[in-house]
Amino acid sequence: MAVCIALVSCQGSNDQGTTTEWIQLFNGKDLEGWTVKIRNYPVAENFGNTFRVEDGYLTVGYEAYDTFNEQFGHIFYNEKFSWYILGLEYRFIGDQVNEGPDWAFRNSGAMLHGQAPETMGLHQDFPISIEVQLLGGNGQDERSTANLCTPGTHVVMDSTLITDHCINSRSKTYHGDQWVRVDIIVLGDSLIQHVIEGETVLAYTRPQIGGEHVSGHDPAVKKDGTLLSEGYISLQSESHPIQFRKVELLDLTPVKDDPANLKTMLEKVVKR
Repeated sequence: MAVCIALVSCQGSNDQGTTTEWIQLFNGKDLEGWTVKIRNYPVAENFGNTFRVEDGYLTVGYEAYDTFNEQFGHIFYNEKFSWYILGLEYRFIGDQVNEGPDWAFRNSGAMLHGQAPETMGLHQDFPISIEVQLLGGNGQDERSTANLCTPGTHVVMDSTLITDHCINSRSKTYHGDQWVRVDIIVLGDSLIQHVIEGETVLAYTRPQIGGEHVSGHDPAVKKDGTLLSEGYISLQSESHPIQFRKVELLDLTPVKDDPANLKTMLEKVVKR
């Protein structure tokens, strides 16, 4: 399905009366419905209160870390999704933790179609997933956001299997601590689009398990060539503090098998 669309935050209904509304995955109060997995720690151990709620924001911070020590972390929503629009509003704050990787300066991400946290190895760095990479500028240089990275995965672009680990989007650079809205359209394994300010900045198809760029995983989980049509959503801790003020989802499952109504639904909740 080669539909390029840009989003507005509203609700829509199809011609048969089915109404789909935004689901607030983050309730603004606590981390109910989410599970933490930090490298070198068991599932649900939130080392150093890395993930917490501050002033109504889902916050990632590192005050308890002497050094980062490659303790990459993720917080997983406890339900799998397949066909949906994910809306995020984020900002980078503060300074990167001591000995965080240079490439992780103002770097975080949203992982899509990911494995369950319970299936990750104790020392695994990233879940096998599709990453919508979130980047902030350094105040001077150009640096796009809503890029694509592929820990243990590949995608297809223009009928070609892409094995590069990261692909830059066409977005502009966002410097400082400004809030940025990113919407991701996910239609199972048929299409994923990254949208910023009403513009599609990246699109690809057929997300699938494959390649490298993930370590410490159970080989039995990494079945190369398997198409990813559903999975878990997670947010990263990658050594630079970040806040999310909104994590919301529009479930498209009710109209996924009805192309005409799916198109109508998308047109009601988006603008070209």
